[in-house]
Amino acid sequence: MPKSAIITLKLLVHLLCLAPFLWLLHFYTTGALALNPDPVNYITHFTGNWTLYILLACLAITPIRRLSPKIAWLVRFRRLIGLYAFFYATLHLATYVFLFSGYDLPSAINSLRAGHPGDLVTEWLQIWPGILDDLLKRRFIQVGLFAWLCLFLLAVTSPAFIMRAMGGKNWRRLHYLIYAAAIAGVIHFWWLVKAGVRTPWKDTAVLGVLLLARVVYVALKKRQAKPASTRVEHSAR
Repeated sequence: MPKSAIITLKLLVHLLCLAPFLWLLHFYTTGALALNPDPVNYITHFTGNWTLYILLACLAITPIRRLSPKIAWLVRFRRLIGLYAFFYATLHLATYVFLFSGYDLPSAINSLRAGHPGDLVTEWLQIWPGILDDLLKRRFIQVGLFAWLCLFLLAVTSPAFIMRAMGGKNWRRLHYLIYAAAIAGVIHFWWLVKAGVRTPWKDTAVLGVLLLARVVYVALKKRQAKPASTRVEHSAR
């Protein structure tokens, strides 16, 4: 595919991935979000849902591109989409830390403008005991934080110079964490909703299909490799 076409498609991917965030920003600036019965809960679910949607889209690239050599160029978008998954996961985590936990964000911003950055730490020290208590008691927060940490490791090691420094094999091994992040994200969703709610089943089904596609691909590769090794043994004899 021509380089100009790739640049155009990357711009389109940027716009598509940013669209949910821009819509949420518009929802807030117009005052419509304030009319919601629970704005913080709305933002929490919105950012969490889009984290999973984009993460699953990133995972879907590899099995789709394997369908035909003609669409191998799709791999060029995997890193970009993965970084957007981390972006929404960070928004999701920030919603909990700065809105749900009681962090006085307006006061902290005013203190920063007034030249008192130490107040940012003071605010954090006030809410940290509650966050730690939540982390120890609520398993959905534990698995959600694990998913975010996996995405964080993938994001900080995504630049090409880090891949070269790590070595391709080690880098690929680390980036298998994307599967752990996706599985943990879906578990986080199931443990978050109330008992009897089946909302996460669609994300679970999509993830299941994507994981099964990888298993089938690996099995087929091994099956193809067996006859080849057998032929080598016979020729050696």
